[in-house]
Amino acid sequence: MSGEAGLAALVALGQGWTWAGLAVFARVGAAMMLMPAVGEAVVPMRVRLALGLAFTAVVAPAMADALPPPPADAIGLAAYLGAEAAAGLTFGIGLRLIVMALQIAGTMAAQATSLAQFFGAANVDPQPAISQLLMLAGLALALAAGLHVRLAEGLILSYEVLPPGRLPAGADLAEWGTGRVARAFSLAFMLAVPFLIAATVYNLALGAINRAMPQLMVAFVGAPALTMGGLVLLLLVAPAALALWLGVFGAALFDPFGPVP
Repeated sequence: MSGEAGLAALVALGQGWTWAGLAVFARVGAAMMLMPAVGEAVVPMRVRLALGLAFTAVVAPAMADALPPPPADAIGLAAYLGAEAAAGLTFGIGLRLIVMALQIAGTMAAQATSLAQFFGAANVDPQPAISQLLMLAGLALALAAGLHVRLAEGLILSYEVLPPGRLPAGADLAEWGTGRVARAFSLAFMLAVPFLIAATVYNLALGAINRAMPQLMVAFVGAPALTMGGLVLLLLVAPAALALWLGVFGAALFDPFGPVP
């Protein structure tokens, strides 16, 4: 009899952990599609699946006792897993927008310095070379600063803001998303503003020279100088811009659902 009781307890424990793993994986797997670095399109699907299972193994023990029991019917189970997937997508989108700020800033800088189409199609998503450089450098800095640990912490803390099995409120989610999008564009403009100012001053000076010396072919002289100046400016500005971005990204990881800084 004691053996049957122990077997029943073992089966119940296995069922509990199976449910906890499934419920957590619904949130983690959805977030993994949009997470920075580990969820990039260039990462093979099998690697992303393995990373999703690894994050699930980290998050599930911390949240197993806080999860509600599994729904009794299939409709309730589908609704629960759908709500968890929506919570994971919300978490991933919030972080992805911060990474997209680097891409937007690189596009603005490339347009200002005539480098917009220089090796622009070398990735899954065709982008200017400056965008690729800034994004890869930013993700490398984030990984070196312990991105994987912070992502696991953020996923665990997300259950406090987005309780398991509940869909996020539409009004709150819309307000939060609008603020995050606006913050991404303002951050991108701050990162690219040195290039925009330099390009504006340079083009004004080039126009003045053209008016003073109409016979001079300023396009042949100005285009190479603008490109060289853009590369030199990128060398000087990129370290400070990446440090600024890393601080904003760290704040977003610390409080992904909080007010926009």
